[in-house]
Amino acid sequence: MIEMQDVWKTYPDGTHAIRGINLKVDRNEFVYVVGPSGAGKSTFMKMIYREEKPTKGQIYVSGFNLGKLKQRKIPYLRRSIGVIFQDFRLLPKLTVFENVAFALEVIETPKKLIKKRSMEVLELVHLKEKANSLPTQLSGGEQQRVAIARAIVNSPSVIIADEPTGNLDPDTSWGIMKLLEEINYRGTTIIMATHNKEIVNTLRKRVIAIEKGLIARDEARGEYGYEN
Repeated sequence: MIEMQDVWKTYPDGTHAIRGINLKVDRNEFVYVVGPSGAGKSTFMKMIYREEKPTKGQIYVSGFNLGKLKQRKIPYLRRSIGVIFQDFRLLPKLTVFENVAFALEVIETPKKLIKKRSMEVLELVHLKEKANSLPTQLSGGEQQRVAIARAIVNSPSVIIADEPTGNLDPDTSWGIMKLLEEINYRGTTIIMATHNKEIVNTLRKRVIAIEKGLIARDEARGEYGYEN
């Protein structure tokens, strides 16, 4: 599903953000990525969906070799990956339905299927009744659920979630985690970067800790391991 072989990422200023990482993530795993700020987590996540390209080494995601992937092929990779951001990144002038449907329109899904699939995922995230609302009319938790619906609408094999509960209150965060667990249960691999100690220590999953660009820990049912 996801494999990294001796992966390095060095920026033009000489910073080694990622240094010789090797790992495998199997289909249907749920993985937390943890570590101090500036440790390389964001670079690690961005390389999976080819926002960043490795300086050295091989990355394989859903059958794609990302190091050798031509620019014109990147959209095909991203059809198999859904990305959820901390700041939602919804289009403010589009309705909830239109935000979700947009992800299907860009890959030229037939219109009839767009409506059917968009409403299905809005029902899954419990927002079907808000389909005609604008993002500004929603709470933070509701906006994040729209972002999740948009990420899963084209049935990706992998979800990359970058601090999906970072801007949410504790109660709302648990609701988002319950939703992500349900999506994982349905067969989607989830890689989630987080600083939420309580979530990691309560909902035990595989934990990959990154420190100074290296994997410091890789534990099944691991703990957060840092003081917030």
